Amino acid sequence: VQLVESGGGSVQAGGSLRLSCAASEDAYRSPCLGWFRQAPGKAREGVASIIRGGGLSYADSVKGRFTISKSAAENILYLQMNSLKPEDTAMYYCAASGSRCDAPWIRESNYRHWGQGTQVTVSS
Repeated sequence: VQLVESGGGSVQAGGSLRLSCAASEDAYRSPCLGWFRQAPGKAREGVASIIRGGGLSYADSVKGRFTISKSAAENILYLQMNSLKPEDTAMYYCAASGSRCDAPWIRESNYRHWGQGTQVTVSS
């Protein structure tokens, strides 16, 4: 199982970034795929998840600003981030669940495989 994130960077508040996660075939077929983030000194938190059937789940803090999607043709998971805020600054990780994924899909305990992370920094 391999997950490799890219697309992080530094932007000003109000800007946009799109994160990508290249997944191995077995990772991409997981029941749930998700994005998580961890800011310095804080616990890792779920940002968004997408299940195999296409259902979506978002953290309240990013609803209406972030969009999770996936490309079956390329085995890539995306996170489009708009209207970025300084509080979105964190290391962002993509993750794949184990053979089972229970609601709430964004729950961290569902996920077994993790990428190395990509840094997102939003300045005011």
